Order: sequence, then structure tokens, then C-alpha cells
Amino acid sequence: MTTTTKPLTGRRKEAVARVRLLPGTGQTQVNGRGAIDYLRRESLVLHAFQALVVTNLRDKYDVHARVAGGGLTGQAGAIRMAIARALVRQDEALKALLGREGFLTRDSRMKERKKYGQPGARKRFQFSKR
Repeated sequence: MTTTTKPLTGRRKEAVARVRLLPGTGQTQVNGRGAIDYLRRESLVLHAFQALVVTNLRDKYDVHARVAGGGLTGQAGAIRMAIARALVRQDEALKALLGREGFLTRDSRMKERKKYGQPGARKRFQFSKR
């Protein structure tokens, strides 16, 4: 096991996460705070660290994540992708498992832009026949 010196990047929506994996006991920090304190919801914490759970490495690595942009859901997805990339850098054999689970693929769905003359991306002003 080698230490990841260069942080790996993950992206989701507008969020960008840089993650550093260090051999340890399973402690997690997001922007200098505990993961549950930062992400606020247990479901987001589970989503963010799902790659470690699937590979049974949850208690073997400490995770230090720096996240910017977007909301909490996008940030959790970005952390998940960055952790998966870091795990693949540590052990190339995990690439098949993580790729099959979809952790290495960037989710390209973005917010649709608002169109001019309308109140939103899809919403229209009420039609008046007369």
C-alpha cells in the first residue's frame, strides 16, 4: 500500500472534489470537518464513501477530501468518484469492480439552462386564447 501523494479529482454537477487516501483506520474528513458534520445526511455520507464499502476497504484508509462548488448532493457524488479513482491508483485490480458499479464514470447530467421569454427551463407562461 502506497500513500496517494497527489490528490485525485472527482466531479459531479458543478462540484469538484479532491481526495487524498492515506493508510489508516477509516477516519473521514471533508473540508476539515467530519463527513457527517459536513454532508449533514447519512444517505449522502453512505453515497460518498460507497466505493470504500464495496471494496471492503472502509477501515483501511483515512480519507481527506476538499470539495468546492455545487450543493451537497453533487459534492457527495464528486467525493465518490474521486475515492474510486484513488482506489484504482492504489490497486489496479479494483478497476473492474469499481467500473462495473459505475463509480469511475462521470455523471454528465447537468441543470438545464433557463430560456429567454420563459420563467424557467421548461415552464411556460400561461397560455391565453383571448
